[in-house]
Amino acid sequence: MHKPLLLFAILFVLFSTSCNSDTKVQSSATTSANADSASDIDGYSAWISQGNVYEVNVRQYTPEGTFKAFEQHLQRLKDMGVQTLWFMPINPISKKDRKGALGSYYAVSNYTAINPEFGTIEDWKALVKKAHQMGFKVIIDWVPNHTGADHQWLTSHPDFYEKDSTGKPVSPFDWTDVRQLDFRNKEMRDSMTAALKYWVQQTDIDGFRCDHVEKFQMVFWKSCIPELKKIKNLLMLAEAEEAWLFNVGFDMNYAWKLFHTTVDIAAGKRTALSIDTLLYTRDTSLPKNVLQLSFTSNHDENSWNKADYGTMPGASHAPFAVLTQTINKTVPLIYSGQEEPVLDSVSFFYKDTITFKKYQRAGFYRTLLSLRKNNAALSPSSSFKKLATSNDAAMYAFERERGGNKVLVILNLSKKPQKFTWKEQPSAKEWNNVFAGSKERVDQGFGIEPWGYAIYELRK
Repeated sequence: MHKPLLLFAILFVLFSTSCNSDTKVQSSATTSANADSASDIDGYSAWISQGNVYEVNVRQYTPEGTFKAFEQHLQRLKDMGVQTLWFMPINPISKKDRKGALGSYYAVSNYTAINPEFGTIEDWKALVKKAHQMGFKVIIDWVPNHTGADHQWLTSHPDFYEKDSTGKPVSPFDWTDVRQLDFRNKEMRDSMTAALKYWVQQTDIDGFRCDHVEKFQMVFWKSCIPELKKIKNLLMLAEAEEAWLFNVGFDMNYAWKLFHTTVDIAAGKRTALSIDTLLYTRDTSLPKNVLQLSFTSNHDENSWNKADYGTMPGASHAPFAVLTQTINKTVPLIYSGQEEPVLDSVSFFYKDTITFKKYQRAGFYRTLLSLRKNNAALSPSSSFKKLATSNDAAMYAFERERGGNKVLVILNLSKKPQKFTWKEQPSAKEWNNVFAGSKERVDQGFGIEPWGYAIYELRK
């Protein structure tokens, strides 16, 4: 947060078919979708435009690690401003070649069943219903690239898998607990589409976060996504960053390059100027109207690479969190425990319960999420203008505007205090300080502490 040193004091079944070997159920037309779910903006679901995503790690979220236990946190998350709940895979986990005591969420043994560790299908439906009643959207993690090593398809449909020279199903990379699916097989693609439909039709979810999306899956997604969106105006989020994703129907991809750039800035390997280069590359390589998921941590980065407690430790986390909440063409993500914050990795293959006690960042996130929701300047279609300062290697400042609504963001992306002046003035001299709740003049510049931030707004 910005604390001026000199001038101011401021403080994101289905129908059973002959080709589907997962659990067969009868389809039912569902949708309790809100009115805003019926429209699109620039090709993506309108309801996510000024929304946000919170990633739920069910296993680690409570001592019980169940859907019912997680429900106790819904009101707290609602109060913090969370809009969309993304649940890591809720399917059962394969036992064959399992890694660790509990295995990876991403080694799925049945696409149309619930992990019994979390509860029952009725527990899940009740959670989704309650979340919807409270105004949340709900998306689930989908693992399309591979299945677990004892998924029922390996027995019933062995031709659904890639094989080695001996005819044995192969594992991608060193992921020995999973087996690679063959996307050239149309029956497999149809079966997976049917499984995806199941979760929408039977449990009324609002979308999917799709794990490890690769270009060889293109034909599948180009056919599948339109079929899914006939049921409901879903959010389709891809864990990838390529331009082709938007051509096959995905609403949003990952801002991986932004994340890695901010990690390097926090480590002193790059300066704030590298953000300009990154945005230029994004804007010239991706379609004009895109959405990207921006973040300072997620389950992978936390578990394997010490995000955010190691990559952006202490005070350095704040300005980058502000950036992910306010930069253009993005929807921000908060990972389970970041509001505490949890200053350690959350285990992947073992029980490692998150301890919630202080919620030290909850107020910080509440303010940012409220600003994002209520000021149209943070909508995807608003303008973005970088403002040059006297030290752009350390300072990153920009203004966003839509229909007279404005947001001004000033970040010190360095470990040293800065005193800056403007080379390009903001569009107004006096602004409302979002965190301090006071009106302040900013046209003369000011001092700002290491890893400091200031956010201002004007509303029409």
